[in-house]
Amino acid sequence: MSRFTHLELDGESEDRQRTPGAVVKDEAFYVAEARTAFENGDFEKALRTYGKLLEFNPQNVSAWTGQVRMLIELGEFQDAATWADKALEQFPRDSDLLAARAVTLARTGDLQGAVAFSDSSIAEQGEGPYVWLARGDVLLTGRESRADYCFEKALMLARGDWVIAWLAGRIRHYHQQFALALKMFQQALESRATHFLLWLEVGRCQYELHLVNAARLSLNQARQLNPQCREAELLLIRLNQAGPLQQLWGWIRERFRS
Repeated sequence: MSRFTHLELDGESEDRQRTPGAVVKDEAFYVAEARTAFENGDFEKALRTYGKLLEFNPQNVSAWTGQVRMLIELGEFQDAATWADKALEQFPRDSDLLAARAVTLARTGDLQGAVAFSDSSIAEQGEGPYVWLARGDVLLTGRESRADYCFEKALMLARGDWVIAWLAGRIRHYHQQFALALKMFQQALESRATHFLLWLEVGRCQYELHLVNAARLSLNQARQLNPQCREAELLLIRLNQAGPLQQLWGWIRERFRS
């Protein structure tokens, strides 16, 4: 069943029924909660929180865009497209929303439509970093080298913002550019070295690149920072189960990188 039906705005939120002394769960509360969930890689929670945010303010275009982007991160591209179209009925000229729609088209195989929406997002004075990340995502679908410029532009617009470097890395990783993704995640770590999620992302790339020892170190670091990080634990189990030939190949690759 599509989760689209679960994103409707009808009905009163239970969180509106407050008890004396309780935290006031208003629009500002959900803005902060959604961002925290997103930056911790908890896209399911962020998706639900953006839905609650829309209950308080259905005209909050950032919440609409946030839901589309979380569905993209969860790999639910058809639902993301449906939600983007619903949002664009209200905000047809929002650059970030147009950019997110472009990504849904690219990831479902409509490259021509994706480029058209990406062009529109830039034409609407879309100078935010997400517009350029999305543009890079679309161009990578077409295997165009111009994507590199788009990521550089996004990073320049958000200089020092680890989130943008992290997202650029996630896009590279999705397109199986693991070495370039690793570079982006390492750049993000320069600004946020104590965030478990970045160590996890680094470890995932190193795992894909068969950099066994480096991956083990990164994943152990992720688990030290967040002992509940299940994905790091599972990847470590896989690394420990690697056969002698896999370990030898990883050792050779690490020697050539050093």
